[in-house]
Amino acid sequence: MSLPVLSIAQMREWERASWASGHSQAEVIQKVGCRIAVACLQATGLGDRVLILAGKGHNGEDARAAAGELKGRDVVLFNVGDPGTDLARLLQELARRPALVVDGLFGIGLDRPLGEAWIAFIRCLNEAALRVVAVDVPSGLDADTGKPQGEAVKAWKTITVGAPKKGLLEEPAGAWVGRLEVAEDVGLAPCKVAGELVWTTPGDFSDYPPVRPVESHKGTHGHLAIVAGSLGYHGAAVLAARGAQRAQPGLITLHTSDSVYFPIATQLQAVMVRLLEQGTKLQGDWTAHLIGPGLAGLQGVETASALTRLLWRDSLLPVVVDASALDWLTLNAVPRNTLRVITPHPGEAARLLRIPPAAVQANRLDALRRLSRQMGNGWVVLKGHHTLIGRSTGEVFVNPTGNPFLAQGGSGDVLAGYMAGLLAQPALQGDLSIALRYAVWQHGLAADRLFATRPNWIVEELVQEIGLR
Repeated sequence: MSLPVLSIAQMREWERASWASGHSQAEVIQKVGCRIAVACLQATGLGDRVLILAGKGHNGEDARAAAGELKGRDVVLFNVGDPGTDLARLLQELARRPALVVDGLFGIGLDRPLGEAWIAFIRCLNEAALRVVAVDVPSGLDADTGKPQGEAVKAWKTITVGAPKKGLLEEPAGAWVGRLEVAEDVGLAPCKVAGELVWTTPGDFSDYPPVRPVESHKGTHGHLAIVAGSLGYHGAAVLAARGAQRAQPGLITLHTSDSVYFPIATQLQAVMVRLLEQGTKLQGDWTAHLIGPGLAGLQGVETASALTRLLWRDSLLPVVVDASALDWLTLNAVPRNTLRVITPHPGEAARLLRIPPAAVQANRLDALRRLSRQMGNGWVVLKGHHTLIGRSTGEVFVNPTGNPFLAQGGSGDVLAGYMAGLLAQPALQGDLSIALRYAVWQHGLAADRLFATRPNWIVEELVQEIGLR
């Protein structure tokens, strides 16, 4: 199930409650060690050298526990005591170019800047440019602020214990944390600490989407209306439509301009394609709307912009607004209990809030809250590293899946289409939170599966992969 994102103080409180209730600290260390070992085994091959840097604290104990589980690997356990005297040995070990390094030097207990000897030690490790798995937190990184204490280990992957620490999700931390994973079930007591940010886990979707009734038909599963595509951007409309198909609504109709009607229509079979006509209504028995992919080159935007504003303001159906159409929204109130979603990337969020993109990235949670308030308390999917999903109040969910190769043209169009395809289905409209989280999670998971098999994957392949279970 979902995990709270915790501060250092909250994590300490959880640990104290666990020890007080009889949970064994030694057992937790062993389980953490096993989880670290699994990650190391997955990242290396038989006979590969794994260098384990173990400090004096609990992180060092976790790292030492991992050493005993690395069967079939050439394990070098380096117990680091004095960084000044141990630096020469570190240089020797790094010169042997281990396949992987385990960073167990410091944990979340580091509460002061590192001394010069430690800075030099960690800097040498970073300059070696090896793959590093950090235990709980990259050594030297403040787990509350996400800033280094003078210097910090640059990890390829960080496996944090129990629950994510809030500093690991802060904008500055990405360069040190690498890919963030959570070792959840390590023997701690049930966590009773609630947080504003919530980390999504695969267990959130164990029974989702629900099984379809055997007697259902295409009318049972909704009809999505998409407004997308313009001269020079017709591919975005195709990708959005194909993404929507992977969510399997009953019907999809794509409305587009006459300048790109034929290149779009000839690439789609099951999706119906219509001309976007003058006026502010889409005639049809729809169950959801998606507006925005590929409209950047639209000539005479009055029809599409007026339609966007009208649907956002008045429609009782779910409305998803993406890409260029975000700029057409106004600050009108929306009907109560209606489903509204915007899907900006940081640059689009910055335009809507009239602040620099760097300000969005510096406080993504605040940017999401402000956007939601600005858009009538609608749902915001703030895309980027660890995409956020939430509204002006309540929990905001952090997505753990995905990789940097999602940063290519068309990726967002696939997500918008897949998301709208889910929301068009009446059976999935009761809980918008889980539908949005599932869409984002599947989108990232598809990218992760593709990268694991062929690192040079392209967005057209993302369409083929998204939604597989």
